[in-house]
Amino acid sequence: MRYARAVERLRMLAEACEQTRRLPAEEPFLREAHVFGALTEGADPIGEIEVAFVLNLPPQEAAWGTHPPGTAWLVDFLRLDEGGIAYWWRSSGEPVANHRIREPVRFWSLDGIDKGVLEALRERRFGALRDAGAPGGPGPVAPVAEELEAALEHLRAVHGAYWDRQWRREHRGLRRYPEHHLWEAVRGYLELLDLRDE
Repeated sequence: MRYARAVERLRMLAEACEQTRRLPAEEPFLREAHVFGALTEGADPIGEIEVAFVLNLPPQEAAWGTHPPGTAWLVDFLRLDEGGIAYWWRSSGEPVANHRIREPVRFWSLDGIDKGVLEALRERRFGALRDAGAPGGPGPVAPVAEELEAALEHLRAVHGAYWDRQWRREHRGLRRYPEHHLWEAVRGYLELLDLRDE
């Protein structure tokens, strides 16, 4: 997609994120949204917009490369399955940045849409983009070892519960099946294991 279209699509995504604040909940599930990759580097055209969503979940429930329970409705609500967006889920209890998510720039939070980021993207002011999206400079990067440990715990939990009828019932719906959860747990763990070995 062309750069200008990608920026417009990100603006629409920010507006959809803003709508989640209106849903009745004691604690909002979606906390922040960050963009990174080709769009923040000014590539044109762009294969896909890369986004990381921060959830109100502990790290062990948002293991790398997985789709935690409760995210299927967000995929549907934010129209993430319509193509053009690659997305990852992150825990609010860990850094957004990791081996894959480099120099993320927040464009939405519970404080609202960061119009400065969207404007900087639209005008291709990439220096200002970093200042606007990450007050105080770049944040910490999640260590591979810690993410690997969380991914292994998650894989063991999925493997242990895989044939449990109640677990299978809870992990089915909105075009998601228990098999998806098992595959994602394996893929996320192996990706991190390969990184550690490198």
